[in-house]
Amino acid sequence: MKALSQKRRHPLAAIALLLMGLLLTGGLYAVATTVNEAKASTAEFTASDTQEGQKLFEANCATCHGMGASGTQDGPSLVGVGAAAVDFQVGTGRMPMQMNGPQAYKKPAQFNDTQTHQLAAYVASLGAGPAIPAEEYLDEKGDAAKGGELFRTNCAMCHNAAAAGGALTRGKFAPALADVSGKHIYEAMVTGPQNMPVFSDSNITPEGKRDIITFLKQIEANGSPGGADLGALGPVSEGLFVWIAGLGVIIAFTIWLTSRTS
Repeated sequence: MKALSQKRRHPLAAIALLLMGLLLTGGLYAVATTVNEAKASTAEFTASDTQEGQKLFEANCATCHGMGASGTQDGPSLVGVGAAAVDFQVGTGRMPMQMNGPQAYKKPAQFNDTQTHQLAAYVASLGAGPAIPAEEYLDEKGDAAKGGELFRTNCAMCHNAAAAGGALTRGKFAPALADVSGKHIYEAMVTGPQNMPVFSDSNITPEGKRDIITFLKQIEANGSPGGADLGALGPVSEGLFVWIAGLGVIIAFTIWLTSRTS
């Protein structure tokens, strides 16, 4: 009996074995994903791009982000953020920041397209991360109806159903998406700038991101067929405005009419 009990498995052995299997599977998946992202991030850059990008980074970005982009108390590490993050932040003028604040504002870009490409090449060389999207996902020829569904499900709670933007907490905000290039919209989805969550390909597929871009560009092109849209606040707010304005006109007319009678 003693020998039999010694051979009997511990009741937690199965759980430990399951956990080891999950950890091994997750590790292999992470390695495979990292390799694929590394190939995607570095395939479009040359060694010259990376060298010139390093010079630009050390002259303009290292003050906040540190040498080697390892981060400082004034700026986070950029190792592993990928080329897409740099292309978005620098291409929209959000970086370098004009001043410290709750959020980086969009402004005219400080670097031209070539310099932005070089900075992206350097940061991409430091660690795998989201790559600059392929042109096939930026052609605005996706399914706008599906894109609208995805946008309302995942984005409208912050950006407004009409992509007009909205306020967040502590002085932050979700910006309006008009006049934003498809490339920058895609990059924002895969990198999650500011308070925005990251929408990886497992959350929204590249085709889904293409559909969202198509939807946004369609509503931007259509404008407001009904006249003034009042900031695209929605039918409830617009109806309330009309109701209050209408009551104001009626009250003003009534006061004028009674003053004339008396």
